[in-house]
Amino acid sequence: MTKIVGYTTGVFDLFHIGHLNVIKKAHENCDYLIVGVTTDEEVERVKKKKPIIPYEERAEIVKAIRYVDEVVPENDTDKLKAAEAITFNRIFKGDDWKGTPKWNRYEEEFNKKNIDVMYFPYTKGTSSTHLRNVLDNLMKQ
Repeated sequence: MTKIVGYTTGVFDLFHIGHLNVIKKAHENCDYLIVGVTTDEEVERVKKKKPIIPYEERAEIVKAIRYVDEVVPENDTDKLKAAEAITFNRIFKGDDWKGTPKWNRYEEEFNKKNIDVMYFPYTKGTSSTHLRNVLDNLMKQ
């Protein structure tokens, strides 16, 4: 039986239950879980904003979670580049991305590399964006 090495990524800024749910579900669906934590520079490039919690601290938080076997920096959000740099045979993503042009393309490419794509239900109610907006509003008062 082949060992299933899983990979998931995130910014994990303002860590919340939705983040934990994805990591826990990923752990339940693989033998070894690698988590990519997006670097500050990549967050700024992609989202045009700086994370509240610096990369080193976010990586330490994720590393401390018992479901995580390894943490790596995500220097580029292109998952195909990650598949070239990291060996994994299953990737996990929130189901809010399922059926999007980007992830349809990823599915095609990962299929060629024998990498399974597994989607998890999005946790409703809590988001880092919402938490950040609340904090931003409080800071303006």
